[in-house]
Amino acid sequence: MISVSHECLMHATYFAPRGKKRLQLLGSHLAQRYLSPVDKLIGIIGDSGAGKSLLIRGIFPGLELTNDDEGINIRPLPLLTQYEKGYFKSHSYHLDVRFELAFCQIWELAEAVKEAIRQEKRVIIEHFELLYPYLGFNADVLIGIGEEVIITRPGVFGPEPKEIADIVFKSIKFRRMAHTAEDLTEMVLMDMGLEKPQFHSDVKHGFLLEFPTKPNIDLHEVERRVKELIEQDLTISYSDEEHINIGKEIVFPCTGPRIHVKKTGEIRGFYLIKDFKWDPLQKLYLLAGVVGVEENPQQINIFK
Repeated sequence: MISVSHECLMHATYFAPRGKKRLQLLGSHLAQRYLSPVDKLIGIIGDSGAGKSLLIRGIFPGLELTNDDEGINIRPLPLLTQYEKGYFKSHSYHLDVRFELAFCQIWELAEAVKEAIRQEKRVIIEHFELLYPYLGFNADVLIGIGEEVIITRPGVFGPEPKEIADIVFKSIKFRRMAHTAEDLTEMVLMDMGLEKPQFHSDVKHGFLLEFPTKPNIDLHEVERRVKELIEQDLTISYSDEEHINIGKEIVFPCTGPRIHVKKTGEIRGFYLIKDFKWDPLQKLYLLAGVVGVEENPQQINIFK
């Protein structure tokens, strides 16, 4: 029997965190709160580098992904080969539609998924919006990841996978801009004598850096120096799972090295809130940075 919270779920929205551990913790939370053991088809929607694989690892610990951002894990595709043999050995299967289209026809994938579902297997599908037109039925649960993570249980009247895709593919640019701006801000703060912030959080179109004591620092100067780095149009590239390359010479620590713009010049509308806000619950001072906002920054209060 599905719980009332599952039956009543229209959709839930969370900020999409940028760090590896934070994404996996969010996935664990989503699994406990919104998934049922009887869910057979889970549709994941999001652009490359959005963190789909990390979120899946948090939702389904122990599930072996056929491929992820680090490379190919299993070949040939177990779902397809076992479908062709006429039996399914596992309870759960992972499928990245965009990746598999390099090796087989989309209708073959659809037929394998339909048969697996008929045999009471669970299938977790990345880029579900590509496969949906060939299935003839929607997922039990749709999860989209862009700037935010959206989770919903589709009904007769939707939402359709394309509706979720339109939202997350459009919003991911703000998450990438915010993450790069966050690392640039951290780099400037460290250059000005502060230690690298250990606490992070999120706001709409932006980021929060959290400090146990209030830094004695000129935020106007911090913003000026970050904007200077943005104007230099420095390249941002993946170095390893814990670092990014900024320009040709700087290697900087980062917990989400794949979620960035390609060049700093792609960051639009950056500014800092020129005041540290006190959080009495966490007992931390908050520094907020915002990107991509066209309105007058003086008229915006992101803490409302």
